[in-house]
Amino acid sequence: MSLTTYFMEATYLIASILFVLALKGMSHPETARRGMFLAEGGMFAAIVGTLIGAHIVTWVWIVTGLTVGSIIGALMAIWVPMTAMPQRTALSHAFGAFAAALVGIGEFVVKAAEMGAVTRGALGFEVMLGALTTTGSLIAAGKLQGVIAGKPIQFRGQNAVNLIVALAMVSSFVFFWIHPEVVVAFYAMLGLAFVFGVMLVIPIGSADMPVVMSLLNSYAGLAAAATGFVLGNNVLIIAGTLDGFSGFILSVLMCKAMNRSITNVLFGGFGAVIAEASSNADGVMREISLDDAAMQLAFASRVVFVPGYGLATAQAQHACRELGDLLQGRGVTVKYAIHPVAGRMPGHMNVLLAEANVPYSSLYEMEQINPEFSSTDVAVVIGANDVVNPDARDNPKSLIAGMPILEVDRAKSVIVLKRGQGRGFSGLENPLFFKSCTSMLYGDAKSTLTHLAQAVQHV
Repeated sequence: MSLTTYFMEATYLIASILFVLALKGMSHPETARRGMFLAEGGMFAAIVGTLIGAHIVTWVWIVTGLTVGSIIGALMAIWVPMTAMPQRTALSHAFGAFAAALVGIGEFVVKAAEMGAVTRGALGFEVMLGALTTTGSLIAAGKLQGVIAGKPIQFRGQNAVNLIVALAMVSSFVFFWIHPEVVVAFYAMLGLAFVFGVMLVIPIGSADMPVVMSLLNSYAGLAAAATGFVLGNNVLIIAGTLDGFSGFILSVLMCKAMNRSITNVLFGGFGAVIAEASSNADGVMREISLDDAAMQLAFASRVVFVPGYGLATAQAQHACRELGDLLQGRGVTVKYAIHPVAGRMPGHMNVLLAEANVPYSSLYEMEQINPEFSSTDVAVVIGANDVVNPDARDNPKSLIAGMPILEVDRAKSVIVLKRGQGRGFSGLENPLFFKSCTSMLYGDAKSTLTHLAQAVQHV
C-alpha cells in the first residue's frame, strides 16, 4: 500500500475509535458534551482521511460540497431554536439518508454490471433504505413543524396498501439483485421506497414522534453502513452500524416506555391503534391564582417539576431553573421528573434543562421519581399532557392504556401550567386536570414561572 493509503486507514481507525467513545460518552448527561466533541473529531478525521487517501478527479465539487454543507450546518445550528430541535434532527436524518441513496444511484449507474452479488445486494439495500428514510424523515419533520397535520392520517385498507407497496418494493429489489441488467427494476425499487417512506410515517401522530425519530435514525445508520460495503469504506461500515443498532435499541426502549409493539413500529402501524376513545375526565377544571400558587410552593417541603413540550414551546427552561433555585434557597427540596418520551424526541427535556444549567443530579427518571410522588407536597406540571395522564394507568379503554406515566396525581397538590384548556397532541382529555388535588394556572409558561418566582420572593 502507498503512504496515502496507510494514512487513510490510520485516520479511519482513529475516527472509528472516536465514534465508539462518543457513543459511550453520550450515554450519560454528564459526559454527553464530551461525547459530542469526540464525535466531531471522529467525523473530521474521517473526512481528512478520505480527501487525502482517495483518488480525487476534481476538487471543484468537493470544495463546493464542503462549503455549502458547512454553511447550511452552521446556519441550522445557530438559528434553529431548541424548540425546533426535533424537526431539525429529522431533517438531518433525511439529508444523511438521501446522501446514501445518491451514492448508491451513482454506483449503480457507473458500476452495476461489474459488481458481485454481495456488493449489488448491499447497494440495493442502501438505496432502498436510504430512499424510504428520506421521505419518512421529511414527513416526520413536517408533522413536528405543523406543516403536515399532526394527527394520524389513516384511510380504509391502509394496511393492505402498505403491504402491497412493501412487497412490490422488495420484489423489485430481489429482481434487480438477480438481473442487474434490467434497469427498470432498480428504479421501480427506488420509486416504491420513496412512496413506502411516506406510507410508514403518515399513520403516526405527532405525539408519538420520539420513537419514530429513533427508528429513522436507525434506518439512516444502516443505509450508511450499506454504503460502506458498496464503497469498501471501513469507517462508514463501523459508524453506520453503531448508528443503526444504537438507534434500534433506543427504539425498543421508547416502545417499552410507551407500551407499544416494536413490530407495529417496524411495519408502519405505530400510532394507528384501534381502541375506544373513552376518558375518565369529568368535572370542572379548578383555576388557582398566582399568589396562591406561590404560597403553596414557598411553604412546601418537597416540590417536583414535570416538564413537557409546553416548556419547550415557551422556552421556559431558564425561568423554571430560576424558580427551582429560589425554592431551594428557602430550604425546599426540588427535583425534576423526566419521562422518556416527554417532548418530541428522546432526551428532549434533558437537553433543555441542561441548557438552563439544571444540575444533572436533580434530574430523575420515571422509575426513580414515581415512588416519591406520594410524599411530594407540590408537583408542578409544565406543558405536559399524555405523560401525566392517569387514564393510561386506570382506563383500559383509553388510546394510551398501559403507557407508563409520571404519577403526579399521587402528590398532595398538583399545579398544571397550561396556555388554555386545550388537549395535547394526542387529542385526549386528561382526567388529571379535573381531580380535586389539581389546580390550573393558565398563561405562557415562561411568563408564569417568572411571575411565580417574583411572588415567592415576597412570601
